[in-house]
Amino acid sequence: MTSTDNPVRLHPAVAPNQPDVTPALEALYRGFESELLVPLWTEIGDLMPAHPRSRAVPHLWKWSNLVRLAEQAGDLVPVGRGGERRAIALANPGLGGRPFATPTLWAAIQYLMPGEDAPEHRHTQHAFRFVVEGSGVWTVVGGDAIPMNRGDFLPQAGWNWHAHHNATDKPMAWIDGLDIPFQYQSEVQFFEFGRDSISDPERITPERSRSERLWGHAGLRPLSATTLTPGSPLLSYKWEFTDRALNDQLAIEAEGFGGTVEPGHAAVRYTNPHTGGDVLPTMRTEFHRVVRGAETAPVKQTGSCVYQVFDGSGTATVGDRSWTVSRGDLFVVPSWQPFSVKSQAGTTDSDSGALDLFCFSDAPIFEALQLDHMEVTR
Repeated sequence: MTSTDNPVRLHPAVAPNQPDVTPALEALYRGFESELLVPLWTEIGDLMPAHPRSRAVPHLWKWSNLVRLAEQAGDLVPVGRGGERRAIALANPGLGGRPFATPTLWAAIQYLMPGEDAPEHRHTQHAFRFVVEGSGVWTVVGGDAIPMNRGDFLPQAGWNWHAHHNATDKPMAWIDGLDIPFQYQSEVQFFEFGRDSISDPERITPERSRSERLWGHAGLRPLSATTLTPGSPLLSYKWEFTDRALNDQLAIEAEGFGGTVEPGHAAVRYTNPHTGGDVLPTMRTEFHRVVRGAETAPVKQTGSCVYQVFDGSGTATVGDRSWTVSRGDLFVVPSWQPFSVKSQAGTTDSDSGALDLFCFSDAPIFEALQLDHMEVTR
């Protein structure tokens, strides 16, 4: 291989405190290039900045636009082998056109037409589904049929067989979150096709899945469970329990006993009932409720987050960008960008009176590497 095959880029002109350019120094740099070598003194400001500088940028996607385009795709693009899913990924404008929301996180709107099946497959990428509106689709994970309804969070650890089917006469959309960019950059991913169609017993749509019947009891672990996946064995976290937990936190705060992370701001983290840790090895998922008129303190943290507005409306500020957000809207918080939200009165009769936010991040990766840092401005 020569420097022409894979040229090395040196930046001595833009790096500070460089030695004087002499014919001998130029010859040295040409020697470095010919051997594919890069001296640290020309690159240290780029490789070791004083604080994180993410290539991703703050960005907002409006749910109304996503649904409109997904509906068009539903009419034009079939679901089947090859494409596998009618999923439309968020492409952060700072990441060169890649279908990545952040350098580590993938987010998409998935859309399934009435009666459609998304075929079975499995992959090493860890994944989840979160439903901001609608019902009627069932995901089948390892033969376990799991209903998807508004507010439900459905994690699925990597290398589990899974398919989806829409048992109703209406289309349905939801968001998918995966660690595709992280595994892609790390060059560790695997993928495998499964059966072309799920069996008739798997099309039965019970009110509760097997995973819920085993693991969906607060504080109680089944002693019969022996084989566990890398992620949570509970495959559905129902909205009714999330909503109740948030309301209880706010009620305790109103009674004068604390209970919230800051005034008017309740939050919960989805956890693995077997370990108490995150539901997935590479992604953290949380739900936040900010009461009308409340504003969160700006926070900066390493790693990146994707937020979706579940209900209510307000203002989200990320770095030097601010947006008015409402139900379904998605936005990105890159690494070490200050982030805060303010809840405001909604414009619809269904508005709950609070700004409800679902979010997922890559925090478990950086905590495992002891690279997690946070700064809160109060």
